[in-house]
Amino acid sequence: MTTPSESRPWRVLWSRRMAVAFFMGFYSGLPLLLTGSLLQAWMRESGVDLATIGLFALVGLPYTGKFLWAPLFDRYALPLLGRRRGWLLLVQLALAGAIAGLGWVDPAHAPWGVALAALLVAFLSASQDILIDAYRRESLAELEQGLGASLYVNGYRLGMLLTSGGGLILADFIGFRQVYALCGLLMASGAVITLWAREPQSAHGVPRTLAEAVVQPFLTFFRREDALWILAFILLYKIGDTMASHMTMPFYLDLGFSKTEIGAVVKLFGFWATIAGGLIGGVLILRLGLYASLWGFGVLQALSTAGFVLLAWWGRDLLGLMGVVTFENLSAGLGTAAFVAFMASQTDRRFTATQYALLSSLMGIPRVIVAAPTGLLAEWLGWPGFFLCCALIALPGLLILLRFRHWLA
Repeated sequence: MTTPSESRPWRVLWSRRMAVAFFMGFYSGLPLLLTGSLLQAWMRESGVDLATIGLFALVGLPYTGKFLWAPLFDRYALPLLGRRRGWLLLVQLALAGAIAGLGWVDPAHAPWGVALAALLVAFLSASQDILIDAYRRESLAELEQGLGASLYVNGYRLGMLLTSGGGLILADFIGFRQVYALCGLLMASGAVITLWAREPQSAHGVPRTLAEAVVQPFLTFFRREDALWILAFILLYKIGDTMASHMTMPFYLDLGFSKTEIGAVVKLFGFWATIAGGLIGGVLILRLGLYASLWGFGVLQALSTAGFVLLAWWGRDLLGLMGVVTFENLSAGLGTAAFVAFMASQTDRRFTATQYALLSSLMGIPRVIVAAPTGLLAEWLGWPGFFLCCALIALPGLLILLRFRHWLA
């Protein structure tokens, strides 16, 4: 329970629990692209054919099915460090070893060995995500969930940036095998944060059997009056933003921007605008509350998507690109902070790992399925019509919020 003095935004921001949220986000984001873009670059350099590289997208399946083994973390506690930190320490050390081990498999001569090693890294990384999400939910007060989510997401992005961009740069000097060894060593340092963190107090009524851990989280959630509406909201709140972002790269190129211009603007303006948006969003959620923040940030997301309509009319305008990218990434950071906080607030502390894993898996569906036909939609409607459609499709998600006012406001 926070004291009145701790409830001040800046006091909370510099607290130990927020530092833990940030660093845990960093270690959660660090492994993601080690089985994605960095591994793809290593495989291509080793002469692996494109068809095989494409199939490696299936290595990411553990991230979408993590709710299947999350009940184990709700049911069982290891003897040392408590229910959350005990598992987290074990998983982090195993993940560090798996990352280093991945670097010792030769993509050119043992692609199936690489696939198995990468699948193990992805499984352990998804398991770490389950535990970190559960820890953050249980260690923060309700009003702190937004700020904690924003710091976690910003740490996550920095971890991804370090292993993707930084890993590629280092590979030119020391080779991919050594990069994976260094990343494994860096991952192992996450154990220091786990030991420094304080174990959250377990809620009364945690599962006593594995059957309870598997069945009760789903029964408890779906017995809620607005359960299906909550799931619909999670699917729809960021759907317009997701659809638009999936097609921004071909849009920029069609307008005549060079790859250098796009890269410079997206990295210099877009990345830091997203970081700022997440941090500002977390502080504003403390001030405004979650309901008002979801509304305000959702409207800004829709308006920022509509900004691409203006850019389509302006044509190749570098200042216009800077403005649109900055606004879009800032609003995306704001919206993500509120969205992640909302998902955390909908979980029962007795079954945090399972319920949060279910909701976060559901969150990924629009990114995979709904984004697939966006190219056809853009060809049919043209760029202005496509982005206007993406802006308007955000409205159903906002309207669903009205159902939640009596218990979320």
